[in-house]
Amino acid sequence: MAVSVNTVYQTVLYILNKEQRGYVTPAEFNSIADLAQKEIFNSYFPDGNQQNRVIQNNQENDTEFFNMFKDISYKLHPFEKQLNFTYDTAGAFFYNGSSSEIFKIGEIISTYSGQPQYSSPTQLVSKKDFDKITRSKLTTPTKQHPIFITTSATPAGFTSPVLALKVYPNPSLSTDTVSVNCLTNPSTPNWDFTIGVVGQYVFNPPNSGTGSATVNFELDISEQTNLIIKILKYFGVVINNPTIIEVAAQEEQATEVNLKS
Repeated sequence: MAVSVNTVYQTVLYILNKEQRGYVTPAEFNSIADLAQKEIFNSYFPDGNQQNRVIQNNQENDTEFFNMFKDISYKLHPFEKQLNFTYDTAGAFFYNGSSSEIFKIGEIISTYSGQPQYSSPTQLVSKKDFDKITRSKLTTPTKQHPIFITTSATPAGFTSPVLALKVYPNPSLSTDTVSVNCLTNPSTPNWDFTIGVVGQYVFNPPNSGTGSATVNFELDISEQTNLIIKILKYFGVVINNPTIIEVAAQEEQATEVNLKS
């Protein structure tokens, strides 16, 4: 279950207004909300590495609901996607033709149709190794053991370069595919509104039939409090209120210590 952007916004407004710290407009909130969500999302990776080291040292608590490594993996689940990349014939490369913005690439499967058909895990190599491997008869990749490199290229119809994959052996049939398991960036949260009869902002909920542009946070519901604290910390900077910054920072630190201890 994702975090409601309206719940977070109303909570932030309540706390700031209660202390007479100033009003936060939707535009200001949307901008800060995006920063807070990205900060939490990016924290999963160093935290995951830390927990992985704990596991390797046999210090991990493997109780069903108290395994931090599994908890982080669970929180990343909404961002894990299997994308079929699009082939650019002119440039002989594959690129992400979907609307999802890729954060990290995981396993890649190259499928070569025909008889026999191969669906092969594809190994990432460096540009230097790619050139060496493909030039040697002894190490030339096969459809059962393909390789790829990441680069940037401009597909037909695009105006700027994007992430591109060069696969070897290069798929030769229109039915050949490259499937990429990856993590995508969170969608930008947005608190959409209409203007009320007295000029007030009125929340325009998603799926309301009014063409709402509201986008909820994609983070797990367990991150709701963390989101609110981080947004308050940012707004303490915006309105130049050191009290809000200090209180939010202390609460954030206490939460983080409790999670990692």
